[in-house]
Amino acid sequence: MRPGAIGFELALVLTGAVATGLLWLAGLPLAGAVLLVLSLYLLRQLYFLWRLTRFIQRQHRLAPPFPAGLWGEVYRAVGRYQQRARKGRKRQLRFQRRFREAANSVPDALVVLNKSQQIEWANPAAETLLGVQWPDHEGKLLTEVCEQRGLADYLDGGDYTRPLEVAAEQNQSIMLSIRIAPFGERKRQRLVVGRDITKIFHLNMIRRDFVANASHELRTPLTVIAGFVENLLNSALTAEPHRRPLSLMERQTNRMRSIIEDLLTLSRLEMDDTASNLAPVNLPQEIEQVVADARTLSDGNHEIALDVDADLMLIGNQSELRSAVSNLVFNAVKHTPAGSHVRIAWRDEPGGPVLRVSDDGPGIAPEHIPRITERFYRIDKARSRASGGTGLGLAIVKHVLNRHDAELSIASDPGRGTCFTCRFPPASRLRREDPQRDTRVLGSA
Repeated sequence: MRPGAIGFELALVLTGAVATGLLWLAGLPLAGAVLLVLSLYLLRQLYFLWRLTRFIQRQHRLAPPFPAGLWGEVYRAVGRYQQRARKGRKRQLRFQRRFREAANSVPDALVVLNKSQQIEWANPAAETLLGVQWPDHEGKLLTEVCEQRGLADYLDGGDYTRPLEVAAEQNQSIMLSIRIAPFGERKRQRLVVGRDITKIFHLNMIRRDFVANASHELRTPLTVIAGFVENLLNSALTAEPHRRPLSLMERQTNRMRSIIEDLLTLSRLEMDDTASNLAPVNLPQEIEQVVADARTLSDGNHEIALDVDADLMLIGNQSELRSAVSNLVFNAVKHTPAGSHVRIAWRDEPGGPVLRVSDDGPGIAPEHIPRITERFYRIDKARSRASGGTGLGLAIVKHVLNRHDAELSIASDPGRGTCFTCRFPPASRLRREDPQRDTRVLGSA
């Protein structure tokens, strides 16, 4: 709207009002004529205001010709606003149409829930995987439409860090992975994503069964071979030239036995996502026993420091937790050169108990960190084999932590060292009945 047009009309109205007042005070008959003109002007303004109001109420499009003067500027401004709003609505409709077309083509089930967990929208795949039909089920509770086992507890629990993996109720041959993502205002809405993982599930089952069966089958002949090798080494009849190859055979047999034991442990951990036989675990005592073994392994070549909250215990599986701790500590000793410092800390933090195993060794390059917990993945194959590692230790650690709802994070600076951090949930925290905090740093090896 042009300021000049507004100023002109305001000046005209003020001039007419002042002139009418002066003529009225002077008692001149011309005042009546001026008052009539002002009345007509005001009626004109009221007409255009009424007309604009009608246009807006009926959502009519304002189009030229526009009236002259101030109201013409008002009409033009409203018309431009309407044009921008129409373009915005068209863009929104195009985006919404493209979004629905893309969502409809996704093979995963997508269901949008409002803050009351009622269905707002679902794609066609949701009917096949979850039995949700849109718009037939719009406004209904998801748990009423989809009576999937465990879904109600998963939805109400609020912890969506891990998916819910179950067999589909409408077709037991289909394995579903259900994830929920909060979104919208104050994260009160929910996006439910259901994925068919039947093939992956069956492949994992086949791989797991194969590894477990093969490991069991290899264990018996390997035990027989190890027994004969040990007898030959200890026999006085064995010639001296034969002792060196027999010693090599014994080392490789022991290495193969370690691999088989780790494979069996890993297979057992993969059988279930949740740890069993949960009980109070005196983790400070377990850590000290592992550190004692690590000092023997180091043979005095590493400085191992221990910082432990002696009253901080944990609810978990004792053997699994000890396996995780030993793998982390032994790795720190095996994969760092002589003279390195290794520090083990067990502390209570606001987010839950935390175990840290850090060293000042050569570190890990960033490209290796995402894959370092994969089974048999090695950063330096020659060095790993020379140190006697099986390549399964960190995979075992990861599975143990997953079964205890804990998280493993790895931070490393090549040339300066590596830190492995295990964060346990607050619910697993346990303190002695008579707390007597005894945090200390034990001496070096």
